[in-house]
Amino acid sequence: MPNWGGGTKCAACEKTVYHAEEIQCNGRSFHKTCFICMACRKGLDSTTVAAHESEIYCKSCYGKKYGPKGYGYGQGAGALSSDPPVFTILAPKFPSKFAHKFGGSDRCPRCSKAVYAAEKVMGAGKPWHKTCFRCALCGKSLDSATVTDKDGELYCKVCYAKNFGPKGFGLGNEAMLDDRQ
Repeated sequence: MPNWGGGTKCAACEKTVYHAEEIQCNGRSFHKTCFICMACRKGLDSTTVAAHESEIYCKSCYGKKYGPKGYGYGQGAGALSSDPPVFTILAPKFPSKFAHKFGGSDRCPRCSKAVYAAEKVMGAGKPWHKTCFRCALCGKSLDSATVTDKDGELYCKVCYAKNFGPKGFGLGNEAMLDDRQ
């Protein structure tokens, strides 16, 4: 018997998905506009999606959340671990009534101004303005695929490797060599 009134339900918004706008992933249906990464909200397609149980992510966010951790994986120096990093977010001691009422109590670590939802980017466990989400050393604009953090500060991968990565020959740094011939 035909289903007169619609199609399947979208796994993200639970509204009806009609055939012309349907994308399927792991046996579930999505609207094209709902087929986005749960972490960074970027649009996905069949080449960029990575699913974990009932959640969908871009490959970059999936790797950050469920991939290996440790030096060489964009998480800084240290032993490899599969545990997600633990961050502590400190809220201001006395947020204003206006900020509390309108959700602006989060403060950007770079400029110390209120960060509202429409302009918020998360990095190093803290909310940042999109315009403040830059490398602390070279000022390059960052995104979820290019950001690394150390001690609560943001760096591009190049600056992080130059300043905190391993030193020696073959690692992008000069080293003393023997003149044996």
